[in-house]
Amino acid sequence: MSWLFGSSNEKATAATPDTKTQAPQGEKPKPCCVCKDEKAARDDCMLFSKSDDPAKECQSLIDQYKSCMLGYGFKV
Repeated sequence: MSWLFGSSNEKATAATPDTKTQAPQGEKPKPCCVCKDEKAARDDCMLFSKSDDPAKECQSLIDQYKSCMLGYGFKV
């Protein structure tokens, strides 16, 4: 099966990312990758609000998003 995966170690290491650039498994994820549902609901509320003060109208969704992000260690 070496024809399928290649027999050279150089090919195998070229396909795998450098371990120095990868985050260790214990570190927190990127902020863009968490709380997607909460962020989408907050953004929809803010963008499509017909209120004079969208932040006031959407405060509960904003709080949910902040709480979710705080759970991952991010201060918003």
